[in-house]
Amino acid sequence: MLKRCGWVTDESIYISYHDEEWGVPVYTDDRYLFEMLSLEGAQAGLSWITILKRRENYREAFDHFYPEIVATYSDEKIETLLSNEGIIRNRKKVSSVINNAHRCMEVAKEFGSFHNYIWSFVDGQPIMNTWENDKEIPAYTDLSKKMSKDMKKRGFRFVGPTICYSFMQATGMVNDHTKQCFLYHGNQENKD
Repeated sequence: MLKRCGWVTDESIYISYHDEEWGVPVYTDDRYLFEMLSLEGAQAGLSWITILKRRENYREAFDHFYPEIVATYSDEKIETLLSNEGIIRNRKKVSSVINNAHRCMEVAKEFGSFHNYIWSFVDGQPIMNTWENDKEIPAYTDLSKKMSKDMKKRGFRFVGPTICYSFMQATGMVNDHTKQCFLYHGNQENKD
């Protein structure tokens, strides 16, 4: 039986997420990066499994997280989203996705792409950590605080240091697979 990181339960959706996505560097897919930023924000105060189970509903509700589409959402669309039982119906979280779509597009103009901006925080290279177990993994780091501060300055919302660190883990900017995990230190391929 394969050994995985300690946070993985026996739920197939969690196993698939861990084995196929978490920690895999996503260098150029701005749509996916925006999706993960949005889902990490939706998770605030909740468990990740709660969001994973609603992920397909989120994709459908938010037009698969194409920032240029989400940025056009009207007040009517927001009300429709708030009545959608397939997502977390929190006005601040829903509004933050729309706001962050605008911010992603602004950053893309300045940096050439959203991914250029995001990956600049790690100089384009994943940080490969060497944790023995899950208990050693921090909730946030100085780097995620720096990212959070810069994103907030640019108008992003739901991008605190913990959300930023989870986002970095999810998109492979940080590899936090622990030493006992079969995916420790990049025994995986880039998503792009």
